[in-house]
Amino acid sequence: MAQPSLLGIRNFRLLLIGQTTSQLGAQVSGVAIPLLAVLTLEASAFEVGLVAASSTLAFALIGLPAGAWLDRVHRRPVLIASDWIRAILMLSIPAAAVLGVLSIFQLVIVSLLSGFARVFFDVGYQSYIPSVIGKNRVLAGNSAMETIRASGQVVGPGLGGWLVGLIGAAAVLLVQAFTFVVSAVSLMAIRSPEPEIERSPERPNLWRQIRDGLFFVLNNRILRSVAIASAAGNFAFALASAVTFIFMSRELGLTPAAIGIMIALGSLAALGGAALTPLLSRIFGSARIIWLSLVATGPFALLTPLAQPGWWVLLLLAGLAVGELGQIVYAVSNVSLRQQLCPDHLLGRVNATMRFLIMGAFPLGALLGGLLGDAAGTRAALFAAGFIIAGSGLPLFFSLRGVREVAELSSWDPAPRQ
Repeated sequence: MAQPSLLGIRNFRLLLIGQTTSQLGAQVSGVAIPLLAVLTLEASAFEVGLVAASSTLAFALIGLPAGAWLDRVHRRPVLIASDWIRAILMLSIPAAAVLGVLSIFQLVIVSLLSGFARVFFDVGYQSYIPSVIGKNRVLAGNSAMETIRASGQVVGPGLGGWLVGLIGAAAVLLVQAFTFVVSAVSLMAIRSPEPEIERSPERPNLWRQIRDGLFFVLNNRILRSVAIASAAGNFAFALASAVTFIFMSRELGLTPAAIGIMIALGSLAALGGAALTPLLSRIFGSARIIWLSLVATGPFALLTPLAQPGWWVLLLLAGLAVGELGQIVYAVSNVSLRQQLCPDHLLGRVNATMRFLIMGAFPLGALLGGLLGDAAGTRAALFAAGFIIAGSGLPLFFSLRGVREVAELSSWDPAPRQ
């Protein structure tokens, strides 16, 4: 019997509603916070890098124990709490601006605390999706979710840039707070039962559980390659994040609205890539598309630092668009691989381990990007990021080049049960 459409599943629709609004708000604030630092607080490249670094530091600090803990509890209540916490934190920024006490220090603290909430949300969210739609439909479900995220990338930056010019960057963060509230309410309305938690008569050893997740990832050559490729790409993105808005504002002379429009236009490719990932997976193979998406698009990142004021700004647009296309296809396909092949009792820990390995280098990359931007200029920092992105797909190419489908990778070494 044919399965119902994903959109015909009430709980999946609620998940989509929450993520649609939340991702739109995230993209709006993704423009507003850097512009708030650059234009209002006149931050240096290092200070912008510090804000970016603080937003992901939590992945390095608590990423592994968060995954082990999430495997002990139902994930939906954790996701709801994460949304409420982030909404309150976002509201503190416009409140401080109204009182005239907003500073880089507050942006760093809000980014840091929001990052802790994000760890629990991101790890729990990837582990929660199979409970809503089933493991056999995670590729289609992730594709739909990434299409929504990409839609927010198209609309959000342009809207964010326009709103920054209209009402100010600090006030724009009210939008992000509201979208977190919508996401929390949508999650509260979901009724999909989660799998029963395996209860041991003995209190589980947290560090032993963390070790099981690390063992599963580090002892499998495919997951090791995914972690290396993703970590390299994320490190490069972090390095670029410290200087990109400074480059667009001060080097290319773009207004906040123009910056938002450039990012939005580049994200149109991500929207198409997310929607086309299932088709590309069938054409090229669900395993082959994982490395092909990076190898084919990575070198285009080197176009970004070649941009100049005037028509040459289109090089920036080309670099952004092709990069977004490759990254979105890669994100959907490699996360779906983990969800399909990882045992349920380890899924939270494996997702947390991957997040830890991938995101752990982000704070260092952001700080180095800020230092390099101040010392050698924003173009030098963007070139360094571009070369790393261009080579990020090679580990996956060497691990997966003879494999077409994920089903061929079904015999994985299991992590030990304790």
